[in-house]
Amino acid sequence: MAEKDTVFSSKIKYVGIFSFGDFYKFCHEWLTQETDLKISEDKYIERITGDSKEVEVVWIGKKKMTDYFQFETKVEMKIKHLTQVELEQKGIKTQTNKGEIEVKMKSELSKDYQGKFETSAYRKFMRGIYQKWVIPSAIEEYVNRITSDSDEFLSQAKEFLDLEGKR
Repeated sequence: MAEKDTVFSSKIKYVGIFSFGDFYKFCHEWLTQETDLKISEDKYIERITGDSKEVEVVWIGKKKMTDYFQFETKVEMKIKHLTQVELEQKGIKTQTNKGEIEVKMKSELSKDYQGKFETSAYRKFMRGIYQKWVIPSAIEEYVNRITSDSDEFLSQAKEFLDLEGKR
């Protein structure tokens, strides 16, 4: 079984005007293009309550970094009180959304994700030596990269929401 270390866990919240469709597309494209993650949507639920919607989205992203390391992330979006609103900008009416959104992200570094060192007690022992004495600088480099990418994603998502709300 692979060893997983949580290297990043954070969330952002936003209340206001934003286009949910545009935000969803922006986040998916940013994760796939900027970090080369392979994204799978594990959950998408819409609940209609009165005149508003509640939406839950869960994405799982994975990226093979080497034969030994893998970057895994989980992104959860919870949208509450999502309603359609009409805005007028420079005499042009546009449809958009208003509501509350929370985006959580948890990123992990998986070591020996293929389980090659799990076949015997001797190999497990050797994995411990390998990680402690041979590759600690590589582990630190991957942790820094994953943390940086994850933090940048949440920053970009927050910036997108702030800009969208001010339009």
